[in-house]
Amino acid sequence: MIPFLDLKAINIQYRNELITACTRVIDSGWYIGGNELAQFERDFANYCGTSHAIGVANGLDALILVLRAWIELGRLRDGDEVIVPANTYIASILAISANGLTPVLVEPDRNSYNLCPDKLQQAITKKTRAILPVHLYGQIADMPAIMAIADAHNLLVLEDCAQAHGAIAKGKKAGNWGHAAGFSFYPGKNLGALGDAGAVTTSDDQLAETLRALRNYGSHEKYKNLFKGVNSRLDEIQAAMLSVKLKYLDQETDHRRQIARIYTDNITNPSIDLPVDQADLSSENCAGHVFHLYVIRTDSRQALQKHLALHGVQTLIHYPIPPHQQQAYAEWNDRNYPLTESLHREVLSLPMGPTVSLTQAQQVVQAVNSFQGQGE
Repeated sequence: MIPFLDLKAINIQYRNELITACTRVIDSGWYIGGNELAQFERDFANYCGTSHAIGVANGLDALILVLRAWIELGRLRDGDEVIVPANTYIASILAISANGLTPVLVEPDRNSYNLCPDKLQQAITKKTRAILPVHLYGQIADMPAIMAIADAHNLLVLEDCAQAHGAIAKGKKAGNWGHAAGFSFYPGKNLGALGDAGAVTTSDDQLAETLRALRNYGSHEKYKNLFKGVNSRLDEIQAAMLSVKLKYLDQETDHRRQIARIYTDNITNPSIDLPVDQADLSSENCAGHVFHLYVIRTDSRQALQKHLALHGVQTLIHYPIPPHQQQAYAEWNDRNYPLTESLHREVLSLPMGPTVSLTQAQQVVQAVNSFQGQGE
């Protein structure tokens, strides 16, 4: 079986370095808020091109805390509207509602599945105060257009970069387009920890200072609390693990692009829609999509997934149920987002990752091309 993602194989490449880093933390006697965190925060901010990276416990907290910080700074208020794509993973929306803000769902762009600038523009009301674009599957949303709209309406922009570590648009990396960005380092991400972890990137000094307090019980100085904060800290061991793996991120991304190129150039099955890369995927210097996922689309998903499993190819569905149809948001269950709903019915993720071999990629291609349709 060709695995969808082999985390053990990914991490075993760096086993000795990871053990050395872990041993260094154990021997230091300092496990929270020490040198490992400070070093990773500097390195990751530098990687993204921002002034600050603030480590937190996970990607959801990264989004929640940015919105919370903007509330504490008086930039957002209870009930303000935040525009977000309807086809995102539910975490993007949970961060909004967790802060007493109002999520406004809009349909995605038909080609990239990212936030559509035209529909974004149409969704703006007098209550709109922020935009939360999601760089879905590893491709940056149309940030030049989104930022132009935000500037015209004086709106805050929080990028959801959970799937887009290292993605670039017009020479600028994910995490450096909006006023702030949230990253997840969940183990399966392009830059994955060995447990839960996350970070915020920003070049706003005041926001960064507020976030550092909020993640630490609202405290900027021991036993002094500016805010009613939370405990959401990136610990020393995970920071050390991430520092090791950050060195190899671009190398792994290059391999992901090679696999994507094989899929895109060779899958010819007419019943399959392939992802549209807004960069030039045919170029060896492709610098856009980082292919966290390689997501195809078909109206015969169940049959295709069964066919691929029989041919030794593991696939996953990201995501089977859209947020507005979840019980958690029962108040939205009668809403209709036709494109979003069709995507959630039809998308299927092929094996993708730095340890998928070129030979395995060709085998996936052959299996996809041999699919005859729902009636086979």
